[in-house]
Amino acid sequence: MPPVYAIIGTVYLNGAVFVLNGLLSPARVLQYILRAMVVLIALPFHESAHALVSHWLGDDTAKRQGRISLNPLHHLDPVGAVCMLVGGVGWAKPVGINAANFRNPKVGMAVSAAAGPVSNLLLAWLSMILYRVGYWMGWQQDLSAVMLFLYYMIVMNLSLAAFNLMPLPPFDGSRVVLLFLPQRLYFRVMQYERYIMLAMLFLTFTGLLDRPLAAVVNFLWGGLVDATNFVDTIGGYFARGINV
Repeated sequence: MPPVYAIIGTVYLNGAVFVLNGLLSPARVLQYILRAMVVLIALPFHESAHALVSHWLGDDTAKRQGRISLNPLHHLDPVGAVCMLVGGVGWAKPVGINAANFRNPKVGMAVSAAAGPVSNLLLAWLSMILYRVGYWMGWQQDLSAVMLFLYYMIVMNLSLAAFNLMPLPPFDGSRVVLLFLPQRLYFRVMQYERYIMLAMLFLTFTGLLDRPLAAVVNFLWGGLVDATNFVDTIGGYFARGINV
């Protein structure tokens, strides 16, 4: 499997060299179009996973709000979508959940919260499979835009999962931590949810979270590579068969 950035280098476009008075090249425009497509897939998938799992666990609040849907219009927050498009991490409209409807409120909140990041990891895993299939099929030459899209599907979904797994409110990881923290301590921290969110956004967009998030994404990337090695095994088998 080639280095991930090798795929980006295979994108070539003819025509005008500059767009918008030279601010954007055609390749850059293509990158943002593909990233926008990922945003329209990843964020609705994440939020609908919250809604669906909470419904399975007995709370119909999100279902009644129409959140069990992959329609981006039901989920997207304009600012959060732009942040994900530009910075790689973002957010959507919060999914309404009434923990009182769960048989075990703490467990129900933790499982429904975890469903969002897990859904992004699933999307990243499926995209990695297609990415590696594309490598064996030679898509990096004739379908380089498809390979670039799959690359963004992997990296942006991993980034979204890593961002949301931070164990601080209002991120999904904080609901999982609730299982292990005394409830009184958890709700004391929750009082500062808005300030923690603003601080996290500041750290993210000033680049101070780049290294920690990159470390987590690289770790998850390595896990996906290990979890999709069967593609290379199958590809090598067919390659040997063809050569014979």
